[in-house]
Amino acid sequence: MNAPALPLSALENAAEFLPRHIGIDAADEAHMLSVIGEASRRALIDSIVPRSIARTQAMDLPPATTEAAALAELKAIAGKNQLLKSFIGQGYYGTHTPGVILRNILENPAWYTAYTPYQAEISQGRMEALVNFQTMVCDLTGMPIANASMLDEATAAAEAMTLAKRSVKSKSNVFVVAGDAHPQTIEVIQTRAKPLGLEVRLANSAEEWNTLLDGDYFAALAQYPATSGRIDDLRADVEKAHAKQAAFIVAADLLALTLITPPGEQGADIVVGTTQRFGMPMGAGGPHAAYMACRDEFKRSMPGRLVGVSVDVHGKPAYRLALQTREQHIRREKATSNICTAQVLPAVIASMYAVYHGPEGLKRIAQRVASYTAILAQGLKQLGAPVREQASFDTLSLHTGAATKTIAARAVSMGANLRIYFEEYLCISLDETTTRADIELLWKVFAKDGQQLPTFDAFENGVESLIPAALRRTSSYLTHPVFNTHHSETGMLRYIRALSDKDLALDRSMIPLGSCTMKLNATSEMIPITWPEFANVHPFAPADQQQGYKELDEQLRAWLCQATGYAGISLQPNAGSQGEYAGLLAIKGYHESRGEGHRNICLIPSSAHGTNPASAQMVGMQVVVTKCDDNGNVDLTDLKAKCEQ
Repeated sequence: MNAPALPLSALENAAEFLPRHIGIDAADEAHMLSVIGEASRRALIDSIVPRSIARTQAMDLPPATTEAAALAELKAIAGKNQLLKSFIGQGYYGTHTPGVILRNILENPAWYTAYTPYQAEISQGRMEALVNFQTMVCDLTGMPIANASMLDEATAAAEAMTLAKRSVKSKSNVFVVAGDAHPQTIEVIQTRAKPLGLEVRLANSAEEWNTLLDGDYFAALAQYPATSGRIDDLRADVEKAHAKQAAFIVAADLLALTLITPPGEQGADIVVGTTQRFGMPMGAGGPHAAYMACRDEFKRSMPGRLVGVSVDVHGKPAYRLALQTREQHIRREKATSNICTAQVLPAVIASMYAVYHGPEGLKRIAQRVASYTAILAQGLKQLGAPVREQASFDTLSLHTGAATKTIAARAVSMGANLRIYFEEYLCISLDETTTRADIELLWKVFAKDGQQLPTFDAFENGVESLIPAALRRTSSYLTHPVFNTHHSETGMLRYIRALSDKDLALDRSMIPLGSCTMKLNATSEMIPITWPEFANVHPFAPADQQQGYKELDEQLRAWLCQATGYAGISLQPNAGSQGEYAGLLAIKGYHESRGEGHRNICLIPSSAHGTNPASAQMVGMQVVVTKCDDNGNVDLTDLKAKCEQ
């Protein structure tokens, strides 16, 4: 006898995606409900959520769809991004993620679901990878101590500003910043400084820089190399700062530091930067792990996560979190920073990139970039292009004047993005992915009609890099065996596997600590992050080349507005802690706009997450703690009294 025909909707099973990912069926749900004594999920919600605040209508969201259909829709959205070759630089570069790292870390749930390692005993593999990260940063920057990553370069620079303020003898509130630091870094520093009562002074010329360094300030920051590509000898500037009892901060490019004198050897107090070009795709801006390194005397005030090495009861090395990590939960409103997680997965990828390539491999990649930059410069000069004479690693600057926008538009029409800088300049940045064909394309962009193009043949025996002898690195780096062992794919694969075998992640079981930072993302959510249409988009590429990202952005904000009931959503904050900070800044700005800037008290329950009081303190608010009962519930009587007070 034939089974009765099922309706098409049942056969298409559009709603299978969610239950299959979560993995709980009707019997599981019934069992859980019986344990807590509720008849249904609806009854459970009704018993918990007061009717006065319960939703009265469903969210306006698209209907459920299959996993395959969702991926097809996402592929179509990705196709709306245009993939031009970007020579924009400004802290973001093309990079090749080694296949062994791409497949076995970035695409591996043993690594991408691993919790930021606050439980040392189940995190030994991740912690070893993070110790490698710290060692890599210390070696390349020439500094004695580094943390195990920050959120991004701009945030790290702002954190360096407050670290310096806490650590130096100078009583000044002035922070001097070189105008040729990356623009996004300058903007984040300015945002962070204002609520703390710090004054940021920008130096947009060598004269202004020298004048400000002769003045009164608690710290100064320089980009190395500068955003325009120029490399300066910083030693004299560092001495000036130290004579003022001020700190000198350097925002440095790690790949460049394989070839140029490290900031630590020039006397820098704090060094920050991004590790993006160490194997992490640009992804229109993130996520990427930043780094911070500092003088040994500053270590107890350093924000973020620091992994140390101990000895266990069997006499073997064991990793642990050291110093003030998780300080938000201990020091709360007296915390020095509200950052607590700091991009563990991108940090692991960057450290493994250094392990896989080793010192010689990194140096070869950097030498190739520097050589191509010198060849590009020679060819452009042959064509009569206005290349500025400057020491350089990977970026050239051209004073193109009134022709700037015309040349940039011509480049786009030929498939390349150049960077317009101060309206009259063009900057061209090269990277690990630059090819000979790319150099020839750039020569074509600047060639006049009928002009003979340079050829690579003339440069086959190499050219002298644009790094002056006085600034070339002579010290060794990455001498630890870990950076000199795992250079075959097989060896690297086994090392990655050995570390993951020491960890507990969501690919094995539930993790004892719940967290906003640890999720078992659906596989189909992770697949698209490595699609070139998403991964290889430069964050500062023209907006009309990022229509796919624009659609994703608008779609997500619309859905979040449906979920929250708000009129607008910002996706700018790159962590929950930064979301709190942005929200508190908005509240502060709202009060100031109404002439009520004196309203600076922030009531926070004693059971709140530690980043909450830290964020309030960072925007210049006064934290007042309200009581909670033993179960963490807010004491409404105390809250009412504090509100009236």
